Amino acid sequence: MTHHHLTEEAKPSLATTRQLTLRFSSTRRGARLARRLAVQQFTEWTGIPYDSDPARAVALVTAELASNAVRHGSLPGRDFRLTLHHLPDRFRVEVTDTRPERLPPPVTPRPADETSGRGLLLVEAYADCWGHTVRDAYTKTVWAEVRLSTTDS
Repeated sequence: MTHHHLTEEAKPSLATTRQLTLRFSSTRRGARLARRLAVQQFTEWTGIPYDSDPARAVALVTAELASNAVRHGSLPGRDFRLTLHHLPDRFRVEVTDTRPERLPPPVTPRPADETSGRGLLLVEAYADCWGHTVRDAYTKTVWAEVRLSTTDS
């Protein structure tokens, strides 16, 4: 798994076959709806079953990124944005929030007795690569990509 901070010049080519962007309220309910929608779109666009490893990875990655946007990246009255990209060999999940100054911390193992702080460890474990971009003074986007293989479905 790879973590990247990409500048505008280093962005990967997004030869998107399909894209969907929606806004959600910065609440637990909004994060849950984002996860459910991401998995629904993943299965619809790819034809890969809902109970496959890639679909589970999309669910987990979306849940963590959306939860982090709600918990660490929201301002009162501001929504977060979910963008899904169906690419030729992967599925990209992007979550944009309103706190560009709060970048994801480096991923490090956590003590076993801590009850939070493992979300990005899960993203790193389930995504093929992930990172963040800050394009303006008002937002940041945290993204993750999941390969479309179904070797262990």
